[in-house]
Amino acid sequence: MGIVRSGKRRRQRGQAVLEYVILIVVVALAALFVLANFSDRLRSMVTGVTVTLGGEADDSSDKSSIEIVRELDKTGLDYNTNN
Repeated sequence: MGIVRSGKRRRQRGQAVLEYVILIVVVALAALFVLANFSDRLRSMVTGVTVTLGGEADDSSDKSSIEIVRELDKTGLDYNTNN
């Protein structure tokens, strides 16, 4: 009798782990969807807040996300170290 219950508990634990994995995948996909669709709007909002707080807008604020990614494909990550 104890063996049957032990097997059932293992299946239930495995099922719970699978449900958590599925939930994490769904949340990750939703986050990627939101970022992909609203990245330009989010960047403009962050730039607006930065300018409001006394910072300066960088060159990327006028470009779309697709243009920025295309430039990264051509040039790679090029950080300006002469500040």
